[in-house]
Amino acid sequence: MNDTLSPATSATNAANTANAAPEAKKRPERPKSSRRRSREFALQGLYEWLVTRSETSVISAHMREQDDFGKCDAAHFDALLEGCIAQAPELEALMRRHIDRRLQDLSPVEHGVLLIGLFELQNFVAIPYRVAINEAVELAKAFGGTDGHKYVNGVLDRTAADLRPEEVQAQRQQRGG
Repeated sequence: MNDTLSPATSATNAANTANAAPEAKKRPERPKSSRRRSREFALQGLYEWLVTRSETSVISAHMREQDDFGKCDAAHFDALLEGCIAQAPELEALMRRHIDRRLQDLSPVEHGVLLIGLFELQNFVAIPYRVAINEAVELAKAFGGTDGHKYVNGVLDRTAADLRPEEVQAQRQQRGG
């Protein structure tokens, strides 16, 4: 068996190498914050709840068994998981005002991300609305479909104007002039 490349293979490899796009420079990944991890675990728990309608305590116990759960903000996880499930009807009513489809037509990932984003916008006013939206968008990018993050961003941005009108208006004025 000959381990050398034939001239045709060498020419093809050279052409492929020359035409290859340069690798994009990636920023070194920062370690995830404990809050970001709590949102990720809460999203996984909400996904399970949306699909199976299991009891919150069962889902919480299941999430706590996962690798790296110890690196998350457990109190924030509890607040998100329990609060999103307890307030789901109210949060979904807010959601319906700004979505262009039935709730049943949302993917469970987008649905869960929107629940988390809306819950934080409504209940964690110490978290700036732009941060709550950005965190939800990052969850949608990591776990959702190709353009799901754009949909999440639009829905949460419009809902933020309803839930935190003064903060949104001040931010828009600051950006505009």
